[in-house]
Amino acid sequence: MTVVLKPIYQQITERLERDIRGGKYAAGQKFPSEAALIQRFGVSRITVGRAVRELQQRGLLDRVAGSGTYVRGAEQQRRGGLLFGLVIPNLGETEIFEPICQGIAASHDAVGHALLWAHADQGRLSEPRPSGSDPKEEQAIELARQSIARRVAGIFFAPLEFSASSARVNLRVMKLIEAARIPVVLLDRRPEESTGRRACDLVGIDNHRAGYIATEHLLRQGVRRVGFVRVEGQATTIKARVRGFHDALREFDAAGHVLTMPAAERFPLTTAIRECEAFVCANDRVAARIMQTLLAAGLRIPRDVRIVGIDDVNYAALLPVPLTTVHQPCRDIGETALRVMLERLDRPKMPARDVLLECSLVVRESCGAASMDLFPAESV
Repeated sequence: MTVVLKPIYQQITERLERDIRGGKYAAGQKFPSEAALIQRFGVSRITVGRAVRELQQRGLLDRVAGSGTYVRGAEQQRRGGLLFGLVIPNLGETEIFEPICQGIAASHDAVGHALLWAHADQGRLSEPRPSGSDPKEEQAIELARQSIARRVAGIFFAPLEFSASSARVNLRVMKLIEAARIPVVLLDRRPEESTGRRACDLVGIDNHRAGYIATEHLLRQGVRRVGFVRVEGQATTIKARVRGFHDALREFDAAGHVLTMPAAERFPLTTAIRECEAFVCANDRVAARIMQTLLAAGLRIPRDVRIVGIDDVNYAALLPVPLTTVHQPCRDIGETALRVMLERLDRPKMPARDVLLECSLVVRESCGAASMDLFPAESV
């Protein structure tokens, strides 16, 4: 008789599946780490990793970036296909939301589910409107209405920002969704505090931390006069980054101030800009514009002035001087947002939470540091 032995990874997979289905690991419980499984089975990391991936593909485990691996609930394993709505009025205008949406769609949890990529009626939005109104405001409300009309199981909402009426519009969108009794997961940011109608889950990064590590990196190189550059308009993410900037300045006993620039494509070369040794920028788009201003004035980056951005968008490495920036793990944010949404559907009375993923610094040429490595942020 010929005995055919299964591959070791498959034997481990089946053993762990029996453990999960037998109740050894409860739904929502953190699954043992790879190191623990290596010790238990006496095999290589590659073998354990393959077994864990197989369990994920079978719908038994969830991987959460920056947190670990968790056991899925029975309801999550049984649930059929669901339709989720995207209410992202800034989609296509900022660089972070497309990869976040890709992360949602590409997640292993997305198998069997669908995303509603709603589109506002551009013809109607192009009609004459009151002076000063922003078409993105109407678009946000229209996208919410479309998702509600399609009876989606949940909505991913990125609150409108940098608009004169963003607080009012965000409040209106939240009221519409709340009236329809549809779960919401906020992406990247919360609306202004006064607009919150109910507690909602949020998935993003620690923006205070992002502002802190960008500033800390410059200060550790001996810079002492730092400017934080942002454009006109309000955004909760930028406010948090400014707080991180100020906290780093206090810790290093350094001088700095916040520069609020006009929304024009090119920034004016003000006296305040000339007095700074380095800049922390609210995001990479702002960094690209301040770089353009400085280079046009004949200043050399990083020899005369240093720049650090936040977001690590696709073009950050392609700027005239490759940009040092804080990396935002957009695809992981999307993947995590879907997991949080599914958990909300499983446990609707669970307290709302902020799930903040780790950000890291990508060192390129614009900051003047010699290292070209990607390294995680150190703990404060």
